[in-house]
Amino acid sequence: MATHSARHLIIGGGIIGCSVAYHLAKSGERDVVLLERAALTEGATWHAAGLVGQLRSSANTTRMLKRSVAMYDALEAETGMAFDWKKVGSLRLAATRERMLEARRLATMARSFGLEMQMLTPGEAKALFPYIEETGIEGAAFIPSDGHVDPAGLCLAIAAGARLHGAEIRQGVGVEDFVLKRGRIAEVIASDGSYEVENVILAAGMWSRELGRKLGLRVPACAVEHQYVVTEPWPEPEVVRTLPTLRDPERLVYYKPDAGGRMVIGGYEHDTQPFGARGIPGDFIRQLLPENMERFLPLAEKAAQVTPVVNEVGIRQVINGPIPYSADGDFVMGWAPGFNNLMMATGFLYGIAAGGGAGEMIAQWITEGRPALDLWPLDVRRFGPHHGARAFMYPRAVEHYAHHYKMRYPGQEAESARRLRLSPLYHRLKERGAVYGAKNGWERPLWFAPEGVEPVDRLDFLAPGWQEFAAREHRAVRESVALIDQSSFAKFELIGPGALPLMQRLAACNMDRPPGSVIYAQLCNARGGIEADLTVTRLAEDRFYIVTGAGFGTHDADWIRRHMPADGSVHLIEMTSARAVINICGPKARAVLQEVCEEDVSAAAFPFATAREVTIAAAPVLAVRIGYVGELGWELHVPTEFGLHVYDALRAAGAAHGIRDVGYRAIDSLRLEKGYLYWSADITPDHTPIEAGLGFRVHLKRGGDFLGRAALAAQKAEGPARRLATFTSPEPLPMSGGETILCNGRVVGPVTSAGFGHTVGRMIMMGYLPVDLWDAEGFEVEVFGERHPISRVDGPLYDPENRRLKA
Repeated sequence: MATHSARHLIIGGGIIGCSVAYHLAKSGERDVVLLERAALTEGATWHAAGLVGQLRSSANTTRMLKRSVAMYDALEAETGMAFDWKKVGSLRLAATRERMLEARRLATMARSFGLEMQMLTPGEAKALFPYIEETGIEGAAFIPSDGHVDPAGLCLAIAAGARLHGAEIRQGVGVEDFVLKRGRIAEVIASDGSYEVENVILAAGMWSRELGRKLGLRVPACAVEHQYVVTEPWPEPEVVRTLPTLRDPERLVYYKPDAGGRMVIGGYEHDTQPFGARGIPGDFIRQLLPENMERFLPLAEKAAQVTPVVNEVGIRQVINGPIPYSADGDFVMGWAPGFNNLMMATGFLYGIAAGGGAGEMIAQWITEGRPALDLWPLDVRRFGPHHGARAFMYPRAVEHYAHHYKMRYPGQEAESARRLRLSPLYHRLKERGAVYGAKNGWERPLWFAPEGVEPVDRLDFLAPGWQEFAAREHRAVRESVALIDQSSFAKFELIGPGALPLMQRLAACNMDRPPGSVIYAQLCNARGGIEADLTVTRLAEDRFYIVTGAGFGTHDADWIRRHMPADGSVHLIEMTSARAVINICGPKARAVLQEVCEEDVSAAAFPFATAREVTIAAAPVLAVRIGYVGELGWELHVPTEFGLHVYDALRAAGAAHGIRDVGYRAIDSLRLEKGYLYWSADITPDHTPIEAGLGFRVHLKRGGDFLGRAALAAQKAEGPARRLATFTSPEPLPMSGGETILCNGRVVGPVTSAGFGHTVGRMIMMGYLPVDLWDAEGFEVEVFGERHPISRVDGPLYDPENRRLKA
């Protein structure tokens, strides 16, 4: 067997793999090798529709796609290869009033992301795309910098650029197996020999799942069938060539002008089929699937409503091809947990639009340790082990596919593959009217329907029906006592003689506190950005209990494990399933807890930010005096088998005090009043603790030589260029984050979090301000295209001196 070597071995010759090769080689990396088992583009790239749209719900995903457009603008001049890039813009029709609200919300979001998006009248939309039926729409939105491209031509041009910069592309070479050594892929066994590798980039599209299986890895990516038709030429073909791409989400269809005056028309039907659930046939190369016109017919009928000319032209070809998809409909990128050198680059539903920017981000991830943009919404570490299971992934992928264009209201939950991870309180809370959402497979109560109200979520852009019930729960926490099931918290124990040195290396604050201390900590990267936002309880000299959000467990554990010493002096143990968590909170929480707890829970005996082992109704409980709602309270970490018993005991003891159950929607409004931050929204790896107003948690004198220390010391000395600000409005504005903050007409940036504070009686929103605007006036927020005055305020709006919290 021949022996080869590669510093960066890329598996897969579609647009993503070629783009990674291009950007690695262009950045100066040498020994970049791409293996493609067939020929370039012959997976899903060759039959992609070729639309290039940039706006997504995440600011950084949008910015990444903008980098794709910038790359495509310059690529032909660099490589000399044409690929039919047409920057003609994209038109999004709004066929109903609700769709107009959606479009205005998107336009506001685009403005905050730095992307131009214009709102148009029906007449203006028809002027851009004369074939549409103007009477069937309320208006439209237009992004001038979007376009369309020949996917195969683009991929080949990127491959040419990769070769130009020194990358080697080997076609007809399939990957057969891997050799693992101490958490690393040491060798890749291919059809032309063995490759000794430093890094492996898995960009094999729909084949990534099968290759991952050889590594014992459940890749949360798959493939589903997608159909589109190519029509015969439309009337006035010369007009067709100049048209923008067109989407009508209400009618579930899209259009892309094609060569010769023809039109590509596709869409997202509700009953697509998974592909390759039991394995992809080995000879499936540059093949299509049998057309299914019965399934496509409803989309064709809707297309005829949008553009009646469809009834007059014939269909030249029906394309039914498998397209990549993931367990949540978004990309799968980043270093795979459990491996030291496996970079994921798969699950790209809109790989043509993302290709250029995604390749650049992945190359930066490899060469610089992290991409220039925080890409948490696309990070492989957002998934749990169940996401890659066939029983979860395929039903969820089909559901996401069906909802690609369907109306999605803020807070809308998936319906398939539910009730996987249940708290011991689940059935009891269901009986009490809990309306459940899901996070990382866990069912979590969003709000509680009182007697006589149907326990189903009530969603809307302007006036969600759940708000009045969440407001009552909010007031119960502020005025009385409440119980919150937070069993979904991800929980870990870090043990061993190396535990303290590791925590001092990772946390920006001093972790050498006495056992029983509860420490709020940020784990930072070398640039000072916040990689994790945790609560840590020191249980013993060599034992720490770590709690983080339900969706962040895989991410945070991976960050810790990648920095653990290899000498075996420290171990990280998963504890999530071992303990239920019941949060008892509110001014009457102590009175209720003391009735069932055998130990003294007075302020003197049990001060804030401490933890103790106590006995509650005969159950052993780790009681942690901390919380996320800004009131007197305890997180009760209970062995799972005791969870329901402890809950029932607390409910019984609290009956005389008016105790009630509270869901996560109320938590959000409570924490906003208190100024508490949410990782992935208000704080991310792009933001430092000092910028976020958490400078008091950065201990340069008492802390260790922690990651990011130099960057944070410099920022403390020089002052940050931006700071997280809190704004308020007396109006109960319909906001959910992503809206645009302006100052005297100038776009400042997006709202990171927003909600109505039911105690303070004001709308609360957060967003980052350049320091030169800190004392400015004239702030506004744009919501659904309309601007509203807002005021910047200092400090938390509720209990700024922490008297209630520390009572």
